[in-house]
Amino acid sequence: MSDTDNFYRHAARQLQRRHDTDKLADALSDAIVASLDFFYLATVNGDGEPTVSYKGGAQGFVRVVSPGQLMFPNYDGNGMFLSMGNIDETCHIGLLFMSFETPQRLRVQGNARLREDAECLTRFPGANMVVQVDITSCFVNCARYIHTYSRVERSQYVPDESGNQPFPSWKRIDQFQTTLSPDDQARVNDNGGLLTHEEYRRLLAEGES
Repeated sequence: MSDTDNFYRHAARQLQRRHDTDKLADALSDAIVASLDFFYLATVNGDGEPTVSYKGGAQGFVRVVSPGQLMFPNYDGNGMFLSMGNIDETCHIGLLFMSFETPQRLRVQGNARLREDAECLTRFPGANMVVQVDITSCFVNCARYIHTYSRVERSQYVPDESGNQPFPSWKRIDQFQTTLSPDDQARVNDNGGLLTHEEYRRLLAEGES
């Protein structure tokens, strides 16, 4: 961050200075967010019921746009918009950034809102909406109990720099055709045609989804 005192809350800063970890916290908060290609997103609905989802993208797809503010894209999914709906309803979110290779862990809490304006969408090719987060607290967690894993490869479905991504195989399942948007229905034939559930399961076993 260019001004990490605006990124960390006063209470966190006091504890960092008391335990002589303020310089470490400054370095890690920037490095973790910029280096990762996934995070876990916690949201809550109006009845207080929480849900957690995994969000993946290209490395650095979560961006620090100013001191105390993050943005991240929402990509095409299963159309449920559970997390996005919760954000629109209550705005309160938590983000967990975790590196299984280093290991490192950073927790962020904030107030979020959905952005669908052209300015934001242009910054994140392939996004159907963008989440803007005003950070209320941020802290580095001890990572000693994180198991070590190595990344094998990035998902083929992460949008490229132009926003293009492969058409998902599950949208080709015959049973789902009447539930898809007209745009998706029109793309089925151009992407291999219809699939039965059995054919889809075979593709899933081969790593396609």
